Amino acid sequence: MIARLKKTPAPRRALAGLALAGALALTAPAVAGHAPDSFADLAAVVTPAVVNISASRVDEDKAADAKKLPPGASPDQMFDEFMKRHRHRRGEREGRGSASLGSGFVIDPSGVIVTNNHVIDGDNDIEVIFTDGAKLKAKVVGVDAKVDIAVLRVNPPKPLAAVHFGDSDKVRVGDWVLAVGNPFALGGSVTAGIISAKGRNIDSGPYDNFLQTDAAINKGNSGGPLFDMAGKVVGVNTAILSPSGGSIGIGFATPSNTAMPVIDQLLKYGETRRGWLGVRIQSVDDAIADSLGLGKARGALIDGVDEDGPSARAGFKPGDVIVSFDGKTIGDARELPKIVALTPVGKDVEIVVIRDGKELTRKVKLGRLEERDAQAAKTAKQPAEKPAPKQEKTHVLGMDVMALTDELRAKFQIGDSVGAGVAVVAVDSDSPAAEQHVAPGDVILEINRRPMKAPQDVAAEAGALRAQGRKTALLLVVNTRGQARFLALPLN
Repeated sequence: MIARLKKTPAPRRALAGLALAGALALTAPAVAGHAPDSFADLAAVVTPAVVNISASRVDEDKAADAKKLPPGASPDQMFDEFMKRHRHRRGEREGRGSASLGSGFVIDPSGVIVTNNHVIDGDNDIEVIFTDGAKLKAKVVGVDAKVDIAVLRVNPPKPLAAVHFGDSDKVRVGDWVLAVGNPFALGGSVTAGIISAKGRNIDSGPYDNFLQTDAAINKGNSGGPLFDMAGKVVGVNTAILSPSGGSIGIGFATPSNTAMPVIDQLLKYGETRRGWLGVRIQSVDDAIADSLGLGKARGALIDGVDEDGPSARAGFKPGDVIVSFDGKTIGDARELPKIVALTPVGKDVEIVVIRDGKELTRKVKLGRLEERDAQAAKTAKQPAEKPAPKQEKTHVLGMDVMALTDELRAKFQIGDSVGAGVAVVAVDSDSPAAEQHVAPGDVILEINRRPMKAPQDVAAEAGALRAQGRKTALLLVVNTRGQARFLALPLN
């Protein structure tokens, strides 16, 4: 368009410009608002509810010994004790590690405070410092490392200033937000910016769904609130992306709609109670979608089923693709863990999967994730199945494969949790298998849902798929640590 306008004679160029302006006026959306003249009124209302968190780990025995002075202590001993108390005020207490400093905010005037779990993680001496300088000891109500949320309680002499949560789903990219913290107990610190993006995954946990903002978030601001222009908390400031440790305009906040259910459970039970489906999943790319006949990449591909979990009892299998959970469409695998976690334990939910190109609907009663995690920690490794008879090496799909023997288990340190299958012993460096990060020591369990017991099975299945005119083969591969995944390899 610009190049054409440059070539247009002057009178027509003016007309063309008017026509372009008219077109933009007809199609551009109305501006929702303008930058506020000042954030002062909003900051004055919300800042009193934002606090500093000073937390550390105290060795109770050492702390008790440090307080004791012998009768008739010398001036040197009294000076040493004075210096200990001075260090105590600076967070360098006797019998403790260095203090961690962060922010938090009051959500109930009776003394309920929210912060990040990483601000107080493992600490047993927590002090809350308010903007007016008042200090109160806090007790931990409950923590959740997966969403990085902690709930504290203090006993104030009078009701505290408090703030309320808003609806983070209604926040739009480009909306103004205010990040408030109380870093290093200096008093309230306010920065302004906009929502830069939503739904960010920074690989910090299974439920990543961060709001990204360019409102400056620095060290000491972790656990502080992110406000919308109505003074509602739409996020909990959690992380920054920065090579220096200071703000470069890339900060992340846990959305209020992610944090609120966790906070409610911590207040009610002192712990989280998340739904559990009992499957391991992975994303569906275009190649996998083609091999499964999905038409387009969608849903969550099951690459493993817990044999004692709800999904196993409902008849789900590796290779099934979950496309709907409790009436909610699953467009991407990342969505499923968040939805399942927020679903009440024990609820009967309908799940739609695609298997062999057909939709199946199953009803599943959700278990509890925390109980599963506790049980998994106690469960001993199961003995491996008897390996298949040793066979000669076979080259197929850019890989050398052999029967899984005790010798290969020892050579590649393949764990006992990996049962029968066909071992990969070499991979062509220029092959699609190498591009998919298949490595020696990986074990092929299935191809297109058919179990692989011997190298001949791999070659036969690849040949059968070619004869059917298929372009890709869907492999279920497990690595030496027992982690399974599906991958699609071209057959040509």
